Amino acid sequence: MGFSLGFLVGILGVLILFHAAYSTVQYRGLLKIMEEEFSGPPITVVAELLLGLVLSLWAGLTVPGTFLSIHPHSEENRIVALPANLDFMVFNHRGKVFPVEMDLKLKH
Repeated sequence: MGFSLGFLVGILGVLILFHAAYSTVQYRGLLKIMEEEFSGPPITVVAELLLGLVLSLWAGLTVPGTFLSIHPHSEENRIVALPANLDFMVFNHRGKVFPVEMDLKLKH
């Protein structure tokens, strides 16, 4: 079970967010008992929320890996070979009713 550092930081960030939510609910319950009005969460809960957000965001950006190129002519996106089983490639479909070349021009 080799978890990466980013994954563990993400779990910690989510746990901090859950703790901040629980603390807010507990604080509101305390205010109801004391019959005071809720004006906002305490500063410690806000600090927890910000810390949990930063940790979760950092983990979400680092855990999945490197970003790949989305450019269609990139060398990383080249198809090396067709699949070995060509039985599932269907070329007889309803798209054949459309003309091959459509010369549509936008009107200005």
